Amino acid sequence: MQSRAPLFTPVLMVGCIIIMVSFAVRASFGVFQIPIAEEFAWARSEFSLAIAIQNLAWGIGQPIFGALAEKIGDRRAIIIGAVVYAVGLLLSANSATPIEHQTYAWLVGFGIAGTGFGVILAVVGRAASDENRSMALAIATAAGSAGQVFGAPVAEWMLGFMSWQMTFVSFAGVILLMLLTLPMMRAPAMASRAELEESMGQNLGKAFR
Repeated sequence: MQSRAPLFTPVLMVGCIIIMVSFAVRASFGVFQIPIAEEFAWARSEFSLAIAIQNLAWGIGQPIFGALAEKIGDRRAIIIGAVVYAVGLLLSANSATPIEHQTYAWLVGFGIAGTGFGVILAVVGRAASDENRSMALAIATAAGSAGQVFGAPVAEWMLGFMSWQMTFVSFAGVILLMLLTLPMMRAPAMASRAELEESMGQNLGKAFR
């Protein structure tokens, strides 16, 4: 009798950690609106524009990092995304004008794309067995949602005993630290074009039947 493949693999657990941290930081930005606006006497619309730019960069960056992952490998793409994310946060912590904050929001948005669903779910799905793939993808997606739930409260708690600048720096450090888990993320090699075409033909046949 063939043993069932495990659901919770190292790839799934690492993927959950990366997505959770990435989206926890992303979801916390609204907490910083008032402290930043009060310190520099900015209109709140300035910070809101930075958030809008961040979301725009996230959307633009997803296909870019997807292509990058195919070109240089998943883990390297994730490393680039995490470094860009951390650099964007560090620069934002030292920004003193709205235009600086809005410019660095592009880096943060691209960083979210490089450590978010587009790259991570592809790795998790490829590493999971056929019978576990749907559940593995659901768990990884739920991890991102969990990050969005606790990200803002954690940021609020940190702002109680440190400045918003140091909170940004701490978040950048956490994002870089999560890269220590990447050696565990060993997914199978991507399928060849011929294999993909064959698989697509088989899937279409099943769908028609």
